[in-house]
Order: sequence, then structure tokens, then C-alpha cells
Amino acid sequence: EKDILFSIAGIYLGKIGIVKKHHLPANTNQACAIIRLKHEIVDYRFIKHYFSEKSFVYYVNSLSGQAAQPNINLTDIGKLKLILPPLTTQHRIVSILSAYDDLIEVNNKRIKHLEQTTLQLYKEWFVRMRFPGYRGAKFVKGVPEKVGETKYFKDFVKLNRGFDLPEDKIKEGIYPVVASTSIKAYHNQYKVKAPIITTGRSGSLGTVLFVNEDGWPLNTSLYVKDFKGNEPLYVYYTLKSIDFESFNSGAGVPSLNQNHLHKLKIWIAGKLLQTKFREFVEPIFYQVEILNQQNTQLRQINDRLLPRLISGKLQV
Repeated sequence: EKDILFSIAGIYLGKIGIVKKHHLPANTNQACAIIRLKHEIVDYRFIKHYFSEKSFVYYVNSLSGQAAQPNINLTDIGKLKLILPPLTTQHRIVSILSAYDDLIEVNNKRIKHLEQTTLQLYKEWFVRMRFPGYRGAKFVKGVPEKVGETKYFKDFVKLNRGFDLPEDKIKEGIYPVVASTSIKAYHNQYKVKAPIITTGRSGSLGTVLFVNEDGWPLNTSLYVKDFKGNEPLYVYYTLKSIDFESFNSGAGVPSLNQNHLHKLKIWIAGKLLQTKFREFVEPIFYQVEILNQQNTQLRQINDRLLPRLISGKLQV
């Protein structure tokens, strides 16, 4: 309990987690180091924030060298230099930053509940086929006629590979940079107009994101270039219902080749039914957007406070 788990290899190099009582008993693999702290001089929650600070993350990544698979060893970890304020100051810093963490956690719980609500509505309408008016529809082999049709994936939407943008080329701006699983940063230019729907192409597969802003999908993702007349929200939930991990074509690094999707047959609702679905889902979806925007603002405040508090530039 209270140990720090530190990722030492792969795309998650430098990511950390805290072992809590409800996690135990637990095991780790060779890609994870266990850091056991001297609690009389350091607050484990302070170390969590310290290791999350951008300059420290860059420092860790600089130790990994230029290998194809970034990694550091236990000797490197032992040589990491930390600037630790007195324990009482650490406690104060933790109390300030934890307030933001707590708000983000509450928002995340609300987001999860709302997303489950909309996903269940999609499944009720388009998996269990209990859409409005289903009782009067004619079903053939479990599929309703006239309100939709079975299509190949390539006739549903067109996916394109995202765009290259090296980390050192990102210039702070307002346009989200969308990686395979999340928004990575904000850039001063965009490549794709809103809405942007992406799924992981390399490294992480299966996560589908909806970004209702102009932005820059990264080359680790595939984005919907052509909706082919379909409602974006319907496309989003349809993609979320597909098991993209089963189309993995990579060996060492998971990869999604969209050509493998082209022959996938799926039932697609007609425009009228898609519009009805959008009218039901949109108000809930906007609530999720607002909560995500709040979380982004909270993280930005946290990111600005963190280095100043740790360095002592901002007194506690």
C-alpha cells in the first residue's frame, strides 16, 4: 500500500500509479518498477504529482535514448534527482492539487454515467432492435426492413490516417491534438473541421473519441474523413460498438489496418431513424461535452500550478 508503480518501457514510459489497499494483493510485470518511499520524508501523493509534472516527464524520456522501444532501467530510476520541500510543505501542496483532482474525479463519474446511458440507448435501438415503431416493422432473419440496410463498412464511412506532428513541433494554441486514446495537447493549427471522430490506429486499439472542435488527429489514429451522409453521433456510437482490437494486424505493436475493415458487414439505420436517435442523444452528449471542457480547464490550471508549487516559486 502507498507504493508507486512506475512504467519503465513502451509507449507508457514514465506513467505512474499509486497502490491502494483495495488493489491488494497484486503483481507487476517486467515493464513496471515498484518505488517504495521513505514516508517519514516524503508524501506519496506529492511524488505522484511530482512525477506527473511535464519537465520531469521530459527528463525521464530523455534517459530512454533513441531505441525503437523506449525504456529505462532500475539503475536509471535510482539516479533520478528530486527536489523535495519539507514534509509539511508537501502536505500543503497535495491539499491544493487534490482539490482539482477531486473535482475531475466527480466529473469523470458523471461522464461515465451519461455515456453509459447513451450507449445503452444505442444498444436498445440498434442491437436489440427496439427502436421507435419497431412493433410495426417487418423483420426478416432478425433484421428490420425499410428502416435501414446491411452495408459493407467501406460504404458506411471512410477512415483516413491522421497527420504527423512531432512533439517538438507542437505550438501552444486552442486546437486539440487527438492521439489514439485521448487529447494529447493543444496546437495553434488544425487539420480537420469539427466534428472529429477517431479510433486508435497504432499502439492502442479500440478507443473511439468524439471531439466537437476543429483539431489535429495524430498519425496514431484513424479519423472519419467522410461520414457519407450519416449522422456523426450515430457514426460515433456505431464505431464504439465494433471490436477494433479483433482487427489487430500488428506483431509487437498493435496496429489497425482499415483495409481489413472494408469487408465487414453491418446493419445501418436509415436517415430518419438516425435523426431520431440524434435528437434523443444530443442533449445528454452536450452535458458530457461541458463536463469534459470543465475537466480540461481544471487540468490546465493544475498544470500551471504544479511546476510553480513544486519549484517553490508559488508559496503555499
